[in-house]
Amino acid sequence: MTDHHQSTRGKPRVALVTCTDLTDLDPDDRLVLAPLAARDVTVEATVWDDPDVDWSSYDLVVLRSPWDYALRRDEFVTWAASVPALVNPADVVRWNTDKRYLAELSAAGVPTVPTSWVEPGESWQPPADTGEYVIKPAVSAGSQDTGRYDLADPEHRDLAVAHVRRLSTAGRTTMVQPYLSAVDTEGETALLYLAGPAGLRYSHAIRKGPMLTGPDHGPDGLYKAEEITARTARPDQLAVAERTLATVPGGTRQLLYARVDLIPGPDGDPILVELELTEPSLFLGYADGAPDRLATAITTHLALRA
Repeated sequence: MTDHHQSTRGKPRVALVTCTDLTDLDPDDRLVLAPLAARDVTVEATVWDDPDVDWSSYDLVVLRSPWDYALRRDEFVTWAASVPALVNPADVVRWNTDKRYLAELSAAGVPTVPTSWVEPGESWQPPADTGEYVIKPAVSAGSQDTGRYDLADPEHRDLAVAHVRRLSTAGRTTMVQPYLSAVDTEGETALLYLAGPAGLRYSHAIRKGPMLTGPDHGPDGLYKAEEITARTARPDQLAVAERTLATVPGGTRQLLYARVDLIPGPDGDPILVELELTEPSLFLGYADGAPDRLATAITTHLALRA
């Protein structure tokens, strides 16, 4: 194998981790390449399960778009634990790739979407009420295997049961949540945080339009298409995000990035949908300076490991 450190004359060498479906990186992630080159950092796109990659040859390994891991989480977590200089680090990956972390955050006082859990092998019947519910696996990425069900519709009730059964048969834990109708009007707000010299700090926010239109019928690609626009975060949203980040095991100094996804609850106050610390889209193209801020976050973590 080539001595990459020698061939790059001592330049810091960074891997941006992706998957086989995105070997040239997600278009949004490519926005950071020029700012890193300007900082004299050598960058390579690397596939997480490529057996020929020498992960020890990189000064920093940055998780970006390994979005095919959901059906192989154990393998992914084991791989993460074997990679030196991984950000976000392997213990965060283990904790954050199973959405049962939401139960921990709720217990810590973070306002979260009410969630019930169906473990593999457990039977499940829809609630008696006739509201709308979301069903999804506890381990997923890109809104895969996620559906919306109107329990006033007998067909939807049957499809909801079939969805849970399909996940259970595959050995996957299921999440059942009330559908938050405010997403249809206000949308979902994602708050992005990036590391700086003084630690993790707020960078920008975006709005996601409603994505779930009905029941899930199985895999339909690596991720579902999203309707994204720039958004200015409100003080109450920033407060919930900061409260959420304060609960991260091990603290936020270890993090390169974080994304906090919020939707208004029934009373209009923001509540947490997900805390993304493993492979979140960072929506760099929706905020002036965001690619440079990510490049700064990477060079900050390089300096910490120097």
